[in-house]
Amino acid sequence: MASAQNYSNPSQVLQRNESLFSGKSILVAGNIDDDYPIHLQNIASSSCFCFNDYRYYDKLKNKLPLSSIHFTADYQGKEDQEKFDLLLIYIPKAKTEIAYLLANLTPHLKANADIVLVGEKKCGIKSVANLLTPYSEHNNAIDSARHCSIIYAQLSKPVAIFQQQHWIKDYQININDISLTICSLPGVFSFGELDKGSELLLNNLPNKLSGDGLDFGCGAGVLSCYLLKKHPQLTLDLIDVNVYALASAKLTLQKNNLQANVFASDVFSNVNKEYDVLLSNPPFHSGQKTSYDAAETFINQSINFLKKKGKLTIVANKFLRYEPLLTLTYKKFFEDAQNNKFKVLSCLK
Repeated sequence: MASAQNYSNPSQVLQRNESLFSGKSILVAGNIDDDYPIHLQNIASSSCFCFNDYRYYDKLKNKLPLSSIHFTADYQGKEDQEKFDLLLIYIPKAKTEIAYLLANLTPHLKANADIVLVGEKKCGIKSVANLLTPYSEHNNAIDSARHCSIIYAQLSKPVAIFQQQHWIKDYQININDISLTICSLPGVFSFGELDKGSELLLNNLPNKLSGDGLDFGCGAGVLSCYLLKKHPQLTLDLIDVNVYALASAKLTLQKNNLQANVFASDVFSNVNKEYDVLLSNPPFHSGQKTSYDAAETFINQSINFLKKKGKLTIVANKFLRYEPLLTLTYKKFFEDAQNNKFKVLSCLK
């Protein structure tokens, strides 16, 4: 058995139940955030991993030579591919995303295939069993340790062909006479509605913007689509680590007949140019955990990706102390706006 030293709590519980995977063809998805897939591929007869977080996909893509790996919001499989014996889902935080994954992936399972959900109790693993009802007559919690549980079921009901369009949630925004339709998939920040931080940022942007811009942590593409509509002379890149965010941003651009470059990047890992404008509603969650690493890295490295006289603008919850980071990186920062929950901060290079 491989060492559990660097494994997440859910993976450590799975280690206690490796007989589930031994000799089976397995399909794995969800909140994969450690190296356990490397071990899983060695005990399964075949394995396929669908990552939703680019950071872990990028870290493991060259370490899974025995597996099929994907960074995708809509797993398609291959026409001649044999169906899987087992589906393992590391449950994400949003129940809508768990339901989405089950709908997307169960069509790729054999009849009576095993379905295994694993996750931490604080993230609601005990309450997700009802999401298995459309697929199975029964489900059981088969193990519990390290504040995590495993729920097991067998696929015993017919499965419909997955159609992603049924899961897209559209909503309208109208700010400063700019009207947009936003498309969002489950698992995207502020799914199905405009968050108040982004709204404050959109209401406090400069009247004139031009040149090249980067939208870091683009989500469903709200900020970028607003900018492109208001400032058509802008050229924008949109980056995120979340596969559902990138897919949603592309859908939103298409819906509003706008064009931009959308790609995965772990902060600036895949960025190779300088910009006139850096814009962000920075994420401060990583999977199910609160994490400021991405936002702090973005602020600390941002000056290297700004042209001379380029401008960084971010919106943040008032309790987040980004000001000390900004003053370390820039000579001066400005508070452009604030309300009872959020603040808009900007810096010039």
